[in-house]
Amino acid sequence: MRLIPAIIGAIIILTPAPGRAQPSPADSSNAPLEITADETLEWHRGAQQYIARGNVIAKQGAVEIRADILTADYRETEQSSFDIHRLTADGHVTISSQGNAATGAKAVYDITAGRAVMTGDNLRMTSPEQTVTARDSFEYFVTDGRLTANGDAMAVRADGNSLRADRIGAIFAQDTAGQRQLHELGADGNVVIKTATETLYGRQGRYNAATNMADLSGGVRIERGPNVLEGERAEVNLATNVSRMIGSPATGGRVRGVFYPGSEKKPSK
Repeated sequence: MRLIPAIIGAIIILTPAPGRAQPSPADSSNAPLEITADETLEWHRGAQQYIARGNVIAKQGAVEIRADILTADYRETEQSSFDIHRLTADGHVTISSQGNAATGAKAVYDITAGRAVMTGDNLRMTSPEQTVTARDSFEYFVTDGRLTANGDAMAVRADGNSLRADRIGAIFAQDTAGQRQLHELGADGNVVIKTATETLYGRQGRYNAATNMADLSGGVRIERGPNVLEGERAEVNLATNVSRMIGSPATGGRVRGVFYPGSEKKPSK
């Protein structure tokens, strides 16, 4: 049943269940939910759903979801007969919160957990410092500022340094201006880090934004042109471009380097 004509759009404001505490800035799950749309807003009472169509915008606290179609599911609980617990967004989906924006074809957002699972082509999260992409899915804990990117995941920083792996986890911390900045990246499976001068390989990796340090482990290999360093673990300072290779007890702690004198030519004047 269509309740609102498409002439001026549709709007609904849904308040949290009675008795819930007011939300903190980091927790939007108890804030009022506002949904607007260019076309229609449908109330399916039997299915316990609202369906909004056409350039839909849903806002709750610091979280904003945009999509072509959005479905809001509600349920009865012990505290309320009208508890909206899930939003399903389809088509040109964008989820924004505190300076970060994640895009995909579809998202299912658990309001209580503050968790969105995003799928579809061109999965991408952008923030002032980096862009994260993935092939299979994003698991985005919006209010906590955590993201897991699955399947050929890649993070590219503004300085051009990049991290690629089967799976990347990102943790964002809130700064004094209320924006979320990258705090840490973790990577697992077929890890590749590229800088302006080196390419690094390993099985696991971790990057700390505050120190600009990367730590790789598991059959680590560092390539700089034809020159190669090999070991079990490496610590890389991306600010100074200094790498420290560490060996494995299985090899007696030894590391290996192969160097080609004169392999790096100075640019001609």
